[in-house]
Amino acid sequence: MIKGFGKTPRRRSAALRQQTGMIPIVFAGVSDPVGQGFVQTLARSGGNITGFSVSDAPLTGKWLQLLKELAPAVTRVAVIFNPNTMLLAQMYTRAIEVAAASVGMTVTLAPVHDDAGIEEAIANHARAPGGSLIGLPDPFVGTHRDVIIAAATRHGLPLVAPGDPMVKEGALMSYGFDIVDVHAQAASYIDRILKGASPADLPVQQPTKYSLIINLKSAKALGLTVPPGMLDLADEVIE
Repeated sequence: MIKGFGKTPRRRSAALRQQTGMIPIVFAGVSDPVGQGFVQTLARSGGNITGFSVSDAPLTGKWLQLLKELAPAVTRVAVIFNPNTMLLAQMYTRAIEVAAASVGMTVTLAPVHDDAGIEEAIANHARAPGGSLIGLPDPFVGTHRDVIIAAATRHGLPLVAPGDPMVKEGALMSYGFDIVDVHAQAASYIDRILKGASPADLPVQQPTKYSLIINLKSAKALGLTVPPGMLDLADEVIE
């Protein structure tokens, strides 16, 4: 049995699938495994691969709902991503556009490829009032988080981050699946397969544990007051 490690869950799963059609593979952290062809359906993989999907696309409505609750004056959001590294960008941006309409917000897509592009996109978005930012769960966003956070801070834009490292470094907040819990559950699948279960009979699971992290210092710098109810719901508050 193989539980792969490499650059990204999607790439390592694809590489392992190319190498074997017999050895059981358990993935942890793959978005849209059906769309990417790893499994036939979430209920039944139909092959030697199964695991845990972590698509954030259904969570985009929650991102915008929390953003609107914490920053009521926000009416616009720019979505930061690199189209060369964020292969599922269209899935996320479509979901964000639908969710934004329901809370009275407009969406600007901001594809970027380098630090200069990040600076320009954020500066342009900040020229009108009511702006905010969402960073997609994109490897590029993660590796360029210091530039994104610095530009967002400089222009006074609330930033919803794709994970807790960015919040701890200055983004306003994040809400998403608990990756530690996802890997722990993947270990339980490995145990079941080692005891004789077939990957084809193990449904692909979605995350069951989510985490809200708020940077209180960043909120204060933006002139925002975090509602007591949000503080009560937060799994972590950074001061």
